[in-house]
Amino acid sequence: LAEIVHFKLSDIGEGISEVVIKEWFVKVGDKVNQFDSICEVQSDKASVTITSRYDGVVTKIYYDVDDTAKVGFPLVDIDVASDGLAKEQIDEVCDEDANNKHSEGFIPSQKVLTTPAVRRLAAENNINLKDVKPSGKDGRILKEDVLTYLENKSSFKPTTVSPTQPKKPTQTISEKSVEQRPKEKTVSVNTIEDRREPIKGIAKTMVKTMSQALKIPHFGLSDEIDLSALVALRPMLKEEASSKNLRLSYLPFFVKAASLALSKYPILNSSIDEKCETITYKRSHNIGVAIDSKQGLIVPNIKQVQSLSILEIAAELNRLQDLAEGGQLSVNDLTGGTFTLSNIGSIGGKFGIPVIFPPEVAIGAIGAIKIQPRFDESGNIKKSHIINVVWSADHRIIDGATMTRFSNLWKHYLEVPLKMLLEMK
Repeated sequence: LAEIVHFKLSDIGEGISEVVIKEWFVKVGDKVNQFDSICEVQSDKASVTITSRYDGVVTKIYYDVDDTAKVGFPLVDIDVASDGLAKEQIDEVCDEDANNKHSEGFIPSQKVLTTPAVRRLAAENNINLKDVKPSGKDGRILKEDVLTYLENKSSFKPTTVSPTQPKKPTQTISEKSVEQRPKEKTVSVNTIEDRREPIKGIAKTMVKTMSQALKIPHFGLSDEIDLSALVALRPMLKEEASSKNLRLSYLPFFVKAASLALSKYPILNSSIDEKCETITYKRSHNIGVAIDSKQGLIVPNIKQVQSLSILEIAAELNRLQDLAEGGQLSVNDLTGGTFTLSNIGSIGGKFGIPVIFPPEVAIGAIGAIKIQPRFDESGNIKKSHIINVVWSADHRIIDGATMTRFSNLWKHYLEVPLKMLLEMK
């Protein structure tokens, strides 16, 4: 007898109530075991792979790709009583040539060891799995084997002519007949239609976050910083970073300087409750860095910056950037931030006006480095490397004087980087 279990989407934390289905790894009739991948979903914060908690056979799938699934509602139905059913359909797949299936003298091909995800990949690319050379244990065909087969197949494409579609003879028209034909009046018709798409995933998160941010009374402050000393220092530190296979930009210096300044002005590393009755001072400096990814604007954060060196910050920043590029950031990477820096200058622009990222109370936007003429202490013109920064703060608990003192200290650390290095713990 069948025993159907509704496999529901569990609560994946951080207040996430719905996700978008990105990819299914199973289909109806597939046998699954505990911890097998069922599907990949995109939440408001990160991509998550959902795994099975049961052994059995999938009997129903409730959503298509790009559908929105609600937490607490079924994703699939699994027949847990069918532990032996369709075993040969799942792990030992008999791939038969559809064109020869009903021909006389047809002999079934050998069974092939593979997984449902690999079989689906082969079907999508019209590949007969018996033609693929296996590299897995006990002759199992892996995803990499199918991709290698595809790559080798695409490198050789013989030219064939279909015998059922002979080439049509070319029709010729005399110049005289063309001249005698009356010219037709052409009418231009605009057939371009507007495109509509639902707001989901990262974009939906931005809508929700920015709507909350609009409720915060923002206070703004701007300043310019002369990075000439840091520009001269960084090449020496880059050699050390390169020896550790690290990319060292200016952002780790900005992040560390912010942490040192937050230690002196901790109210900028705090949050307030919804009723604005309590301030919570955060002991950890989890500094977010805005990243322009393929999925949209995301803000992962570097944890415990107050305890990290410049190179350790660079290593963590490299990790977050690489994961963001592949859309693989975890929920932990994207939550728990206490203060944010947006390095908009890495794309371009002299300065930007940032919007606070709730529940944080302050954010800074850093512009591009520009070479500008400035006066030295003797009144002589010198070449300087200048950036502009704009700070936004929650004016309910942060006044202009506090924000200005914080900015002055952050500026001092960057303009005199040796001072910053001396104060690092």
